[in-house]
Amino acid sequence: MSEAYLINFTPQETRVALLYNGVVQELHIERERARGFVGNVYLGRVVRVLPGMQSAFIDIGLERTAFLHVADIWVDRAAGESPRPIERILAEGQNIVVQVLKDPIGTKGARLSTQLSIAGRLLVYLPQDKHIGISQRIESEAGREALRARLQGLLPADEKGGFIVRTQAEQASDEELSADVSYLRKLWAEIQSQRMSGAPPALLYRDLSLAQRVLRDLVGADTEKVVIDSRENFQKLSQFAGDYMPRMAGMLEHYSGERPLFDLHGVEEEIQKALARRVDLKSGGYLIIDQTEALTTIDVNTGGFVGARTFDDTIFKTNLEAAQAIARQLRMRNLGGIILLDFIDMENEEHRLTVLAELTRALARDHTKVSVGGFTSLGLVEMTRKRTRESLAHVLCETCPTCGGRGEVKTSRTIAYEVMREVVREARQFNAREFRILAAPVVVDLFHEEEAQAIANLQDFIGKPISFHAETSYTQEQFDIVLL
Repeated sequence: MSEAYLINFTPQETRVALLYNGVVQELHIERERARGFVGNVYLGRVVRVLPGMQSAFIDIGLERTAFLHVADIWVDRAAGESPRPIERILAEGQNIVVQVLKDPIGTKGARLSTQLSIAGRLLVYLPQDKHIGISQRIESEAGREALRARLQGLLPADEKGGFIVRTQAEQASDEELSADVSYLRKLWAEIQSQRMSGAPPALLYRDLSLAQRVLRDLVGADTEKVVIDSRENFQKLSQFAGDYMPRMAGMLEHYSGERPLFDLHGVEEEIQKALARRVDLKSGGYLIIDQTEALTTIDVNTGGFVGARTFDDTIFKTNLEAAQAIARQLRMRNLGGIILLDFIDMENEEHRLTVLAELTRALARDHTKVSVGGFTSLGLVEMTRKRTRESLAHVLCETCPTCGGRGEVKTSRTIAYEVMREVVREARQFNAREFRILAAPVVVDLFHEEEAQAIANLQDFIGKPISFHAETSYTQEQFDIVLL
């Protein structure tokens, strides 16, 4: 399968699109003014300890205090330590070194851990742990043990930390592994030096930029090329790849065409589609995706698809196509947390199992941890997808100021009736000569036409004239009553 990464640079933001066989599968966006915090290491200060929640709030210099749960506090089990209540570990005003596990999302602050890990290209360094772990994606037990033995033989005699061997290390040479070990040890020494000289809250280590993380974490053996539309950043990334991942330097290409890179490959159009509530399927069916604070729901509908021989076959084929589309939409939109999938009801148990297997297969390419349950008694599929950063919609959009996030606005007739009730209320409190109503043109038109008799009756009731003025700048729900 052909896999390519497109990287679009502007001074304000970096955007990355992953293409499989020319089709956009993932989108990553990082803005300079709002770079993510995951992986950053801070020297923080304990602001508050909450024994009842077994958690603490830590000031690391962000807009909101960050959150540390007792389960994320490192315990040296090798030395015989056992978990303790958080109030016996932390005290208000105490300095503490922490790492961000999750970015601030919505009203929640960043989530922290005291178990530090510094990622390299081939290895992840665990400065507090002597353990050597192997990526679960390396399935061969013989291969896992061989890698563990190789790395053990390359470590310096004074090494006190541990490592996790990443999937990319399976084909790496001893020289490449040794270079990664040296790089990570040097990085840790710099973090310790800054810790000794800094005062909280202080940033001790900042994770790589989005483009660098793509090269480090996402580009793999299946990747054919990485196309970059900025000459300056192409040179920087080429230098970065040459220093830390020489085998990838040849994959990098500079795009200098006149047409924008994302336009050329249809990425801009896909971004717009990924912000829509409805996703059309090729068969004529469609998905409806609703994202809320607690969970995301995805509803599957047959729409105009009537191509199968029987109704059961129509449902089955629609659900199969939907399973593939759902997996893609989760990656495109970066949807996380609890996700409920409402496939079209299937009576055939074999069809249900096949659709579930297709969904699991389609999700296997996801770089983010995913867990899928079976069908519930209500016919829903429950799943979770790890959420470490904001969804695409939260990055690119904001709550509609007109509807306040409801997704709907009151009808012009509803507003007209609210206006008339308010006029009665005002007339009882104030002895005005005239009531002038300022409202959106569609509401004023309704008063002049269908509700003209109601306004005449209202004028007789309050004994005062009512006039209207259409304000083109007003939203449909906005109105004012001026007392003259």
